Amino acid sequence: MGSIIALVVGIVVLLWMIIKTKIQAFPALIFTSILVGLLAGLSTTDTMKAVSGGFGGTLGSIGIVIGFGCIMGKFLEKSGAAKKMALTILRMVGVKNVDVALGLSGLLVGIPVFCDSGFVILSELAKEFSRITKRSMVGLGGMLGMGLYITHFLVPPTPGPLAVAGFFKVDLGIMILSGILLSIPIFLISIAYFRYVEKQFPVLIPERSLEDLGISGEQKQTLENIIAKHKSMEELTGKDFKEIASSEQLPGTMLSFAPIVIPVLLILANTVASALKIGGTAGSVIGILGNPIVAVFIAVLLSVYGLCATLTREEAQKIMERSLADAGLIILVTGAGGALGNVIRVTNIGDIIAKGIVDLSIPVILVPLLLGALLRIPQGSGTVAMITGGSILAPMLSTLGLEPVIAALCLCSTSMFISYPNDSYFWVVTRFSGMDVKTSLKSWSVGSAIIPVCASIILIVVNAFL
Repeated sequence: MGSIIALVVGIVVLLWMIIKTKIQAFPALIFTSILVGLLAGLSTTDTMKAVSGGFGGTLGSIGIVIGFGCIMGKFLEKSGAAKKMALTILRMVGVKNVDVALGLSGLLVGIPVFCDSGFVILSELAKEFSRITKRSMVGLGGMLGMGLYITHFLVPPTPGPLAVAGFFKVDLGIMILSGILLSIPIFLISIAYFRYVEKQFPVLIPERSLEDLGISGEQKQTLENIIAKHKSMEELTGKDFKEIASSEQLPGTMLSFAPIVIPVLLILANTVASALKIGGTAGSVIGILGNPIVAVFIAVLLSVYGLCATLTREEAQKIMERSLADAGLIILVTGAGGALGNVIRVTNIGDIIAKGIVDLSIPVILVPLLLGALLRIPQGSGTVAMITGGSILAPMLSTLGLEPVIAALCLCSTSMFISYPNDSYFWVVTRFSGMDVKTSLKSWSVGSAIIPVCASIILIVVNAFL
C-alpha cells in the first residue's frame, strides 16, 4: 500500500504543479519522479539512478526522431506545402465535399505538424472556402480541427503517440498503421457529427474582404473571377483550384506530399520486411531506410532541398533553429516521462497496481482508457497526458495482459478527451474559426468528447476478438 500511496501522492502533486503553479511539465515530472521514488522507499542514490536512467533510456530510442520530425513539420509549414496538400485534396473531392477535403487535409498535415500550427496554416483556406460555398465555419473549422486532432493523437511521428509507442515497446510501423486504421472510422463519424453541427449553426460565414487576404492585382482578380463563377451556380472545376493554388507561390504537389508519404512508407516497409523475415541485401537495405531515424531524416532532406530549395543557407538554418527550440521542450518532457516510468518500474509499483486490478476482475482495457481521460481533463495537455500515462502504464502491461498496441491506442485516444478552455487548441480552433466561446463549447468541445468515446468503443470491440 505504501508504494501505491506514493504514486497517488506523486500524481496529485504533478497535476497541482502543472495546473496551479508556474512550473512547466518538465521540471514537474522530474520532481514527481524523485518524490515517488523516495516515498516508495528507494534510497536517494537509487532514486536518482532510476530518474537519470529512465530519462536517458527513453530519449535514446525516440529523441532523434522527435527532433527530425519537428524540423520536417516546420519546413512543411513555412514552404506552403500544407496549403498545397489541402488544395490538392479539395480539387480531388470537389467543392460540395469541402468539409471532407479540409478534414483529410488535417489528417495528413497533423502527422508531422502540431495541430495548433496546422490549424493556423489552413484556417485561412477554410475561411475562403466558407465564403465561396456559403457553408458555416462552425462545421468547416470543426472538421479541419478534428482532422488535425485525430492524427496528432494517434499517428507517429507526432511526439505523444511516438512516446507511448516507445514506452510500450510497440514497433513504430505497427503503431503508424494501427493509428491510421483507427483514424478512418472516427474520421467518418466526425464528418457526420460536424455536418449535423453545421445545420445547428449555419450563419457563421467570414465576411472579411479580399483586400484583407494580403494579395494584390492579378491574384485578387483570379479569386474574384472564381467566386463570381460560383455565384452564377457553375460548379468549380479542377482548373479553378489550380488557379487558386497559383495565386500563391506554393510548391509542387508531389514535393508537398513526399516528406509525409515517403517516411511512412519506408517505416511500414521495414515492419513488413521484419514480419516476413526478408533477409539478404534487400532486407538490410529496407532495414536501414525503414529505420525511423533514417526515414524521418530522409523527410528532412526532402523538406530542405525539395520544398525550400530557394532558401539561403542562413534562412534554412534559422527555420531549423526555431523548430529545434520547439523540439527541445518536447524532448525534455518525453524524457521526464521516461524517468517517472523507470521509477515506477524499479519500485514495482506498476506490478502491485496491475495485480490489484486483475484481482478486482474489471476489464483491464478500461485502465488505459480511463487513465488517458483522467490525466487529460484536469490539466488540458494531451501530450502531457500521453507521456505521463505511458510512463505509468508501461510497467503494468505484462501483468495486465493487454496487447501493447491496443493499450497504446487506448491511452492515446482518451488523451483527446476533452478540448475545452484549459486546452490551448480549444482557443486556436475557436479564435481562428471566428466562433464565440459558447458556440465552440456546444460544437467543438462536444465533438472532442464524442470522438474519443467512439474510438474507445471500437478498441473495446477489437480487443474482445484478440
